[in-house]
Amino acid sequence: QVQLVESGGGLVQAGGSLRLSCAAFGSISSINVMGWYRQAPGKQRELVAVIGSSGSTNYADSVKGRFTISRDNAKNTVYLQMNSLKPEDTAVYYCNCNAEMRSGGRINYWAKGTLVTVSS
Repeated sequence: QVQLVESGGGLVQAGGSLRLSCAAFGSISSINVMGWYRQAPGKQRELVAVIGSSGSTNYADSVKGRFTISRDNAKNTVYLQMNSLKPEDTAVYYCNCNAEMRSGGRINYWAKGTLVTVSS
């Protein structure tokens, strides 16, 4: 059983910044990939940024240069620093965790999502 606890969403003006965090709790042996996805009203869920266990990262073109993903392996936590926010960044942001469990096996788990609203 894994629990993902997100924090940091909210309302911000265009040009502002927010920092999202997502901590994974449970019988986790190691985390392979953690990342952030988002879903805007009427649109499909899309990748925002992911980070591997070695620190390798991948970003959506739309956020490159503005968003930075990082992780703290000791805390099983991933962060998303979002700068220069635009109204089109408005969406529900979902944390995703792909991990190896102590009991064996691999899980791919989604958090409930946190709303980010950017006003113009």
